[in-house]
Amino acid sequence: MLSATACTGSDVPDRPSGEVAVATGNPGGVYAEYGAGYAEVIGRRLPGVSAQVVHTGGSVDNLRRVDGGQARVGFALADAAADAVAGHPPFSRPLPVVALAALYDNYVQLVVRADSPVRSVKALRGLRVSVGSDGSGTGLIAERVLKVAGFSPEKDVTSLRLDVRESAAALAAGRIDAFFWSGGLPTAAITELRRGTAIRLVDLGDVVGELTRSYGELYTETTVPSVVYGAQSAVTTVSVPNFLVVRRDMPASEAYWLTRLLFEGQSQLIRAHPEARRLDRRSAIATDPLELHPGAARWYQESHP
Repeated sequence: MLSATACTGSDVPDRPSGEVAVATGNPGGVYAEYGAGYAEVIGRRLPGVSAQVVHTGGSVDNLRRVDGGQARVGFALADAAADAVAGHPPFSRPLPVVALAALYDNYVQLVVRADSPVRSVKALRGLRVSVGSDGSGTGLIAERVLKVAGFSPEKDVTSLRLDVRESAAALAAGRIDAFFWSGGLPTAAITELRRGTAIRLVDLGDVVGELTRSYGELYTETTVPSVVYGAQSAVTTVSVPNFLVVRRDMPASEAYWLTRLLFEGQSQLIRAHPEARRLDRRSAIATDPLELHPGAARWYQESHP
């Protein structure tokens, strides 16, 4: 746990010290790589701070860990964060979490083998589908995609709870027919999968409209460019923003430094994962439905050109 002096006056807040656990996600996913880079930045640029990466189930798991104090900071999707602060399922009560920054967008990716007959979500009926690991944002949005397609996720498909690497291995081995993944581009586990197995993404255009109508404007229609995974054409899907989240009661000076280091260490974060190129102080403050932590807000105000 970090200790820090509160922000007062116009002086730069004291640097925190102690330990910080960064809740990330599945190994082979973007959260894990981005988070590893962030933890390294923290450890290098804050003497006296020991930063550790924690691999987790993903967004839902991270929000619970931040709330419970098992992680100081975590990555979370906006849809999961919205449910967390509202106390909607899978959360049993509202969680006191706020944001340091909006980072980049996740893309919902439905992956099948290239020779699969599946060309739409509705073709998944009766098939074996990985819907993401327990506690993941993938699991949340996969369930929503299946529901707007008219499915009961428990009855109309054989749902398996696998992380992204497990899903990729299972698809390659023929143990599943498809898997959902919500992540940045590219996702290492999918890139590695296509080196040995011909795959493609399923177009989600037939469910995008209903998904937005049913669950709100956090979901935006977009495309996965063909160049990302070597596809013949771009694929329609939905995107949702990613946030870096902390507890509301985090000291303002600590939040200030954790935010500042995101941007001061951006070149190192880009080496960890190219999605860090999307980090921009002008868009990073767009964290609705989460409030921006006051310590983070101070850094944005002071760094404004």
